[in-house]
Amino acid sequence: MATSFGVRTIRFDKDRGFFLNGQRLELKGVCDHQDHAGVGSAIPDRLNEWRLEQLKKYGVNALRTSHNPPTPELLDAADRLGILVMDEHRIIGSSPEILGQLRRLVERDRNHPSVIMWSIGNEENIQTTVQAASIAKTMVRLVRAVDPSRPTTYAANQGNRDTGVVTEVDLRGFNYKNISDIDTYRQDHPDQILFGSEEASTLSTRGVYANDAGRASMSAYDVNKPNWGAIAEDWWSFYDARPWLAGAFVWTGFDYRGEPTPYKWPGISSQFGILDTCGFPKDIAFYYQAWWTDQPVLHLFPHWNWAGKEGQPIDVWAFSNAEQVELLLNGRSLGRQTMKKDSHLEWKVPYQPGVLEARGYRGGRLSQTTRIETTGAPAKLLLTSDRPAIAAGGRDIAIVSIAAVDAQGRIVPTANARVDFEIEGGRILGVGNGDPGSHEADTFAAGRPWTRSLFNGYAQAIVQGARTPGRVVLRATSSGLPPAELEIPAR
Repeated sequence: MATSFGVRTIRFDKDRGFFLNGQRLELKGVCDHQDHAGVGSAIPDRLNEWRLEQLKKYGVNALRTSHNPPTPELLDAADRLGILVMDEHRIIGSSPEILGQLRRLVERDRNHPSVIMWSIGNEENIQTTVQAASIAKTMVRLVRAVDPSRPTTYAANQGNRDTGVVTEVDLRGFNYKNISDIDTYRQDHPDQILFGSEEASTLSTRGVYANDAGRASMSAYDVNKPNWGAIAEDWWSFYDARPWLAGAFVWTGFDYRGEPTPYKWPGISSQFGILDTCGFPKDIAFYYQAWWTDQPVLHLFPHWNWAGKEGQPIDVWAFSNAEQVELLLNGRSLGRQTMKKDSHLEWKVPYQPGVLEARGYRGGRLSQTTRIETTGAPAKLLLTSDRPAIAAGGRDIAIVSIAAVDAQGRIVPTANARVDFEIEGGRILGVGNGDPGSHEADTFAAGRPWTRSLFNGYAQAIVQGARTPGRVVLRATSSGLPPAELEIPAR
């Protein structure tokens, strides 16, 4: 049996956080359930890799496998992509069954260089008790016997209390913050290594710009949070200003089935993700991209299709790491503003159809522009695969996005038409659209037509090739639009 491995050094420091191969690296992480639109928790290997690739685009460098051991193939992908992993056990306990599960987790995953810490559990009701401390001591002793090379941690939602499980682990994880809690804890425990095991829980829906309980949707501006959470800008600016915090893990990278918040039924999925259940980015993803990457970012929102609101003020935001941003509407400047670190810019703009343009400046010179245009009506469907070809053998997949575009090829951000699918030479595993209030089916029985509505311009299909090489052709139709198809060779 062959085992892949990697070579790296890791170190945690009480004053400077985390070090990888001798260099300080702030953990810019997300928590994730193993769940994806169309396929649920039965995620194909390639989809696990694709999900990490999407997160990496926005600056994510770490993943917490909340709240259970990950599939090994996810760790294989993390090894290849350089994503660091907080590998989490399901539950604390000292019974032979639970300790056996913990041992198997560590023995199974200890050859993965991506794994940098072992989490023994999450938010247990007994976490602050003497009993929990005794259980944690037993679990930590087992982990150190099987793998002494990595620290242990626990995801604790107990503020600045230092009782129970957190007294026995190497790294003190905070699930959500009250700023005074973390600062006070630091003052009282200056020699302990601290990080955010779960942060944010910011609420937003892709392409929606006002809270709408009837559709179980939340505004995509960075303004909504549950009572335990924080908006993105607040929590990140707090962590970024404190080098003794090793970083944190956002709840969550992707939306997932269940835990609809703040709306219950008919809501069917969470809205905490920086990406929706399909992996389409919400606007908030570009906030993280601006401050978690070195690449120039200038993201302007909302869309500019507001028929019937002519003359009414629209809140326009820019997520950017430019030094200054100027906003123009139909060529007329609406002012230039200076960007504060870890922040955003906003304007109130009376709506006029046309072109909204942002210009980013560095050193006083124009460095970047981005435009949002009022589009026409949908004219056709656009199908795009994540790769031009897939491997034959019946296991590989293509992730296909479906978008409605106008006559000029611009994506129509308000399109919500139903799309019907047929496939030749392969099979559809599932379909989704990222709508947290959609009750449409993700899968269909044999003989029934595959269908899914667009949600704010987009839908997704997970396509699997046949066992033998050949053509895989996905066809899509929507009322009033010409048929569209996409060929993905299986080789």
